[in-house]
Amino acid sequence: MNITPYLTGTGNFKRPFEHTYQDPVYDMSDLDDDGVLDNPGSILYYVPTRTGQQENYNLSAGLSATWSRPLDKEAREKCLEAAATQIAYQQQLTANKRLDFEIARLKNCGELKKAGIMFHPKSPYHAVCADVVLVNPPGVVADHTHNITVNPPPIKANGTAEDLGTFSIGNK
Repeated sequence: MNITPYLTGTGNFKRPFEHTYQDPVYDMSDLDDDGVLDNPGSILYYVPTRTGQQENYNLSAGLSATWSRPLDKEAREKCLEAAATQIAYQQQLTANKRLDFEIARLKNCGELKKAGIMFHPKSPYHAVCADVVLVNPPGVVADHTHNITVNPPPIKANGTAEDLGTFSIGNK
């Protein structure tokens, strides 16, 4: 059910408005019967003549009510299903665009951070890359150092040089 109030108006008028005009009555007298007017063009008097001009105004107010019942329920259900599908499609497109934006932001911010480029912490744009964190990719060990203490084993002599004796190579 659909109820619609309405108010319409029309106007029909002409300016300047004149109810009547003065129509002249000419002297048509031929007193000597010679067929020629005695006073041609002479006006005897004026007769008020109605112009028939009117002004019309109309103002209409009311309610319009319509009631409709779908004759094909199946077509209506398909229409609702198509609308829901279209809405879901638009939402997915929006989500895809948002994901593309976030990945591009992540990539650009990461490359800039690697290069040592960033916004000043007091800049209003500092927040653009504030949530991007650089980490080492899998299989890459970060630069690091170890403290190695060397404890050489004590050297123990197992004899003296005299114990070796004299050796000769090739001469007897």
